[in-house]
Amino acid sequence: MGETHTRVPLRTRLRNAPGPAAQWLGIGVVLLSVQAGAVAHFAATLLVDLVAALPAVAPGVLQAVADAAAEIPTLLSREVIPNQGHYDGQGYVGTFLGLQPMYAWLLRVAAIYAYAFVVAGWVFAGYRIHRRHYRVADWAPIDDVIDRLRSHYWGLFGLVVVLSFVTMAVFAPALGPTTVDQNIGEPYGHQIEYWDASAGTVEQVSVGVANQNTRSAGNSDLNVGPMTYDDYGRFHPFGTMPSGQDLFTFIVAGSRLSLIIGLLAVALSSAIAVSGALVSAYYKGRVDLGLVVVSDSIMAMPRLLLLIMLTVILGGTWLGSLYGGGLVLGLIFAGTGWPFLWRSFRGPALQVAENEWIDAAKMYGRRPWTIMRKHMLPYILGYVLVYGSMTLGGAIIAIAGLSFLGLGVNAPTPEWGRAVNAGQEYVGTVSWHISFIPGALITLVVTGFNALGDGIRDAIDPQSDSAADETGGGAQGGGA
Repeated sequence: MGETHTRVPLRTRLRNAPGPAAQWLGIGVVLLSVQAGAVAHFAATLLVDLVAALPAVAPGVLQAVADAAAEIPTLLSREVIPNQGHYDGQGYVGTFLGLQPMYAWLLRVAAIYAYAFVVAGWVFAGYRIHRRHYRVADWAPIDDVIDRLRSHYWGLFGLVVVLSFVTMAVFAPALGPTTVDQNIGEPYGHQIEYWDASAGTVEQVSVGVANQNTRSAGNSDLNVGPMTYDDYGRFHPFGTMPSGQDLFTFIVAGSRLSLIIGLLAVALSSAIAVSGALVSAYYKGRVDLGLVVVSDSIMAMPRLLLLIMLTVILGGTWLGSLYGGGLVLGLIFAGTGWPFLWRSFRGPALQVAENEWIDAAKMYGRRPWTIMRKHMLPYILGYVLVYGSMTLGGAIIAIAGLSFLGLGVNAPTPEWGRAVNAGQEYVGTVSWHISFIPGALITLVVTGFNALGDGIRDAIDPQSDSAADETGGGAQGGGA
């Protein structure tokens, strides 16, 4: 593209060739409209939790908005594809098309994951359309990065795992075979119907009583394993827990909590680390030395003991009541984890600061903040993606580990580490699934985040076997 073309505003380029953009936007509107209610409910729930974090502020109006959003019908909801029903002696009542609960649930799960990957494909198609029809330059460095990532099979494996995990977290209310309120919140406040084969009639029982009679406690007479039905005709993809709760519903609800805490911790610590790296690289000297002393002081502390101590101290405050103590964990991880990221970003930032265009910007009188934001920040964003992905996996492991020790997320809030803890005494019995499945999922998800980080790193710098070795980075991917 010539210099004249670079001066054409984007709106003019869109007006000259509106077809591809209009088609892409039309598909996007259709995709988002069928799930508009779920998106609105997810956003409203986050706002309610954010407002609830402020002392003496009641989220009354926002809670009403969240309740109203929950009533908006969506294509992939459990109301459209229900799986909770009962056998009445002749067939299934209340399930989608009269299917068995297992098949109705599998159909909903398949539809949700198909939808999620179609949305991901739509986003990628948007990049291709912008690159082909509307971008000023024919080539940009991001094109080579994406092309290399597409042929990086280990990175693609990580991308698929991360997308699956995010889908699980976002669609958690619809993915479980039962609701969190029935399974964990108020099991004795809900009734279910089931087929009593001995009497030949349909009976009613509370969910709490049914849970007590379908616990998995390590012997063949008291166990509901994966992909089986219990005595009340309820389908359990991952079996039940020692409390009788459905393990799959517990895990999908816990995935949302893990993702929110991990993203909060990584976003805050990355923001602090990036700001510190830019400031230390630009000013050098005493400023850099001061940050080295502060970061080394924090890194010298025994992080695990510090996490345990702060979790216990803050657990009794109003802040500790939010997300079952998860918000406190996120803030603690951010406050203690930024020095490791700062170490990783400092090296690339120092290299960028030595370039001639930085000196030229100073000579032209550009302000320091403008130079750091426009001329230095873009060159270290790739490292933010690499180490942010690996650190997020480490945060998930650390949260699960603390919860396993009874110091992280408080009961009854679902969290993967608590599930591992609940089933540890049954690992060698027929109820092996209680600990094994959440433990295997933790390993898979953390491996996925690390693989995605490896893929992004190799795509950004194909000559580097280990960016951490080159930069002396200390970002942690294995938790506290």
